[in-house]
Amino acid sequence: MISKGCQGLLQVCGGNITQRALTQKSQSSCFLWRCYHRGISGKPLDPEMRAFLEENTEVINSGNLTPEIRLRLLTPRCRFWHDKAILWPYGDPYWAIYWPGGQGLARYLLDNPKVVYRKRVLDLGSGCGATAIAALMSGASQVVANDIDPVAGAAMILNCELNNVNPFPVVTEDLIGTKLDGWDLIVLGDMFYSEELAESLHWWLEKHAKIPGTQVLIGDPGRPHFVTHQIQKELHKISEYALPEATKQENYGLATTVVWHYQPLL
Repeated sequence: MISKGCQGLLQVCGGNITQRALTQKSQSSCFLWRCYHRGISGKPLDPEMRAFLEENTEVINSGNLTPEIRLRLLTPRCRFWHDKAILWPYGDPYWAIYWPGGQGLARYLLDNPKVVYRKRVLDLGSGCGATAIAALMSGASQVVANDIDPVAGAAMILNCELNNVNPFPVVTEDLIGTKLDGWDLIVLGDMFYSEELAESLHWWLEKHAKIPGTQVLIGDPGRPHFVTHQIQKELHKISEYALPEATKQENYGLATTVVWHYQPLL
């Protein structure tokens, strides 16, 4: 199942992706735009992967900040919520939880469509794809999602179907450290979960936030590696949301999530 599923997911960005294209980091920007212009392949999602995800997730639109968006997630009513993690046949399903930083970003984009209207948007660490879906719902002209887990790409296709939006390209290359341009907006939520990642993210975001016309928004509920990082000196709070009780329980009692505008010092 794993090999067949991954082969099917290579079609997410079109029918002719090669390993060489994925690894040529110096050409990442060109690759992403080629991916966008090709769009989603006409071939259907691998049937075995689709069946697995539909059987082992639940469609919900409650208990979070964006009831307008329906998502396939792991919930207490799903088998793998209770089973040992080792029984899950793929990588850890981080995409199957609607994390609070992503919730805040999606809510903000839905409430403020002018932020993304006719904009080119990159959703970094997209997970379930909710922020990317919110960007499309709010009128973004082009959206590309990025998540290194190919199973997340499959889940995003299903979530797009649930919300009647055209599936967007999903890039599974690790983009942190690569050279990108041409984006009006880069969004990322819940990414500052380790010291090492926080450092590499800060360095990468600083370079791209200084590109004229590029805006960076970060969603985070106050994780330790975020609130203690030096990036705090370059953040401007633009919105804060109280988290629903269900989200609080899943996130160790975190009560709010914040959307920040990242503006590096010149």
